[in-house]
Formats: sequence, C-alpha cells, structure tokens
Amino acid sequence: MFKMTKKRGVILAGLASLVIAGVAMAYFTAGGSGTGTASVASAQSALTANQTTALTAMYPGDSAQTISGTFDNPNSGPIYVTTVTASIASVTKAVGAPAGTCDATDFTLAGAAMTVGTEVATGLAKGAWTGATLKFNDKTTTNQDACKGATVNLSYAIS
Repeated sequence: MFKMTKKRGVILAGLASLVIAGVAMAYFTAGGSGTGTASVASAQSALTANQTTALTAMYPGDSAQTISGTFDNPNSGPIYVTTVTASIASVTKAVGAPAGTCDATDFTLAGAAMTVGTEVATGLAKGAWTGATLKFNDKTTTNQDACKGATVNLSYAIS
C-alpha cells in the first residue's frame, strides 16, 4: 500500500504543478504561420460611349434635342462609370455650303456632364447615359447660311 508522507506530498504537489504549468505553457505557445497572395487586375481597357439618338436636322432657334447613348465594355468584368461628359469636338461644314463661318459658337450644348453612377456590364451596347442637349443658336444679327448641312461632331469623356 502507498503511504503518503509529508515528503511524498510535497514531491507530488510539485509534479502536479509542473504538469499544469507544462499544459499552460503548451497552450500559450501554440501558434503557426502561413503565407498567401492575391492579385488585382491590371489596367482595364477604355469603355466606348455610343450615341444612340439620331438628332433631327436643326435650324436657328430650334428646340434643344436630348442626347443619349450606351457603352461598349471590352473588359472581362463590369466597370463603374461615374459620369459621361459631352463636348463639341468640331463642326464640319457641308460641301458646297455658302461662304462664312460655322463653328461651335453656333450651337449650345447644355447639361454636358451626365451622371451615370453605375457599373456597366461586359459587352456591347450596355448601360445607358442621357441628359445633355444640343441646339442650334439663333444669332439674330449674323447670317448663319454657312451652317446649312453642317455636321456637329461630339466627343464623350467617360469617368
């Protein structure tokens, strides 16, 4: 039979303390490490803004006509578009038009910055933009015959 003595009690208490400390030590020192990577797509291809409205022939003092369109997104995923901004890139006089000047000052482009605020899906003719208007100014003190048959060339910036 095992007889407990004071000396054995102290030794057993000491061993129990070491076992508990060893377990606690193993718990606190348990850990590990690892690595990982992630990549982000490189620069995306530019979207193309397509004007889908065909404006009717304008004349001095005509009403403003709304311009609308879609996007072509050649990327493999959607692209967020904040705004489309229209501008008059140039005015091309018609062949055989009367002499004189016809330029951007003969037209008013209003609401040029059009808010889109959405993701444009991948593919052709996706998403939509609208809001800018174009009109032929009536310059009451100027002969505008030079603008007969002219083409207003618009440009669109996407951001």
